[in-house]
Amino acid sequence: MKIGRNDPCPCGSGQKYKKCCQGKVAFKPVAGQTAPQVTLKSEIEKLQEVAEKKEKLVKPLGVFVLFSTGEGDAWLLEITDMDAVQVADKGSRIAVELTENPETIEINWTHHFSIRKKQFVTAAYADGQETVWPDYPAHSIFSAIKRIRKKFPKDLLSSIHLNEEDVSVGQA
Repeated sequence: MKIGRNDPCPCGSGQKYKKCCQGKVAFKPVAGQTAPQVTLKSEIEKLQEVAEKKEKLVKPLGVFVLFSTGEGDAWLLEITDMDAVQVADKGSRIAVELTENPETIEINWTHHFSIRKKQFVTAAYADGQETVWPDYPAHSIFSAIKRIRKKFPKDLLSSIHLNEEDVSVGQA
C-alpha cells in the first residue's frame, strides 16, 4: 500500500503524511498481517463523515472522484461514463447500492453529471430532471478529472465498463 503525500498520516495525528511522518517512519504491516485494503465502500463512508462535519473535500480515487461541500452534500463520480450518485445531503448520509469484490464494483448510479459554464450539473436517470449546483467545487472536480484522464490510457478507460451481456457469457 502506498501512502500519498496528501493522505492523512497513518500514525493517526490527523495531519497530512507530508507534514508528519513522510521520510521519518516506514509504515509496513506487522508480520503476519496484511496491509489494510482500500475499498470504495470504506472511502464512501469516510466521505460521508466529512459531509456530516460540513467540510469541503475533493478526492480522486482511481476512476472515481469523491467530493463534499461546505453545506454537507457529498457525491461519488465515475469519470468514464460521467455517472454520479449522491451519498450525503445537507450532512445526512444517503444509502448507496454498492456491490464490491476484488474483481468488480457494481453501483446503482442515479445521475449523469457534467461541468458546464464552470458549474456542476446533474441529470437524474429516473426522470431526466437537470439540476445546476452553483456552489459546488466545479473547478476542483474538473481538475481532478483531468488528472485522472492523464494518468490512465484512453483504451484502458474505455474498457472499464462491462455490459450485462459481457458479464453473463461463460456463466452457468
